[in-house]
Amino acid sequence: MDAFCSDCKRHTEVVFDHSAGDTVCSECGLVLESHSIDETSEWRTFANESGDNDPVRVGGPTNPLLADGGLSTVIAKPNGATGEFLSSSLGRWQNRGANPDRGLIMAFKTIATMSDRLGLVATIKDRANEIYKRVEDQKSSRGRNQDALLAACLYIACRQEDKPRTVKEICSVANGATKKEIGRAKEYIVKQLGLENGQSVEMGTIHAGDFMRRFCSNLGMNNQAVKAAQEAVTKSEEFDIRRSPISIAAAVIYIITQLSDDKKPLKDISVATGVAEGTIRNSYKDLYTHVSKIIPSWYAKEEDLKNLCSP
Repeated sequence: MDAFCSDCKRHTEVVFDHSAGDTVCSECGLVLESHSIDETSEWRTFANESGDNDPVRVGGPTNPLLADGGLSTVIAKPNGATGEFLSSSLGRWQNRGANPDRGLIMAFKTIATMSDRLGLVATIKDRANEIYKRVEDQKSSRGRNQDALLAACLYIACRQEDKPRTVKEICSVANGATKKEIGRAKEYIVKQLGLENGQSVEMGTIHAGDFMRRFCSNLGMNNQAVKAAQEAVTKSEEFDIRRSPISIAAAVIYIITQLSDDKKPLKDISVATGVAEGTIRNSYKDLYTHVSKIIPSWYAKEEDLKNLCSP
């Protein structure tokens, strides 16, 4: 590690004294920084140690959505016969004063798991937690499918953060909840939040381009094809094509791949985008009349467009 030494007037190698918390110049011995905070772990974990012996002495970060900020104390079970007797007594007292946020904590963990499986950023996860907390505070969600409700919160959060996911993608991580159940839960949440605010909930507009890069990545398309697909889908918005953005994105990908050397079968595009083959064909039929205006001229010539199969 190098740092600038004021005595040596240049960058020199420094040594960190862990016992004193000092950063010392290795050439002249000047203490460049004192009482530094060691942010590394204060323990070492070995492979042969039991997984039950958790050396962590602090909890997780505070959570403003929980009543106690997530800073409540949980009595752990110690080892040994006396420990078991002690923990049983303390455990009963702990259960009597059960954490009122236990349901919220479990819901937040489920949302975090779904977010991780979809590769979503923390801001989307936090937005989904906030939406669920607002719905739960109204005490009207009892008896509803919890998995569908949590999945719907995540779907709405993605829309509001301008990183939309298809219902099918959300459904794939929703612990068994169906698309229909998630759709109903979404309508219910939007209605409840609308009643809370006295106005309609802003969901954000979905564009075909929002899905393009992810769909192209799923198909392993090269950079040139991805760039052409993004330009084409942007151009397609200038025309009155009455199809869902996801269907348009799938149809554009189909056209781009047919114009390239690396042609993708319709079945592969259907799997990558989650759009049925018949829907892609119908969307392709609607786009076909505008194909000369939406496909970039640098990607395909007029003769190439004429070789496209007619719908």
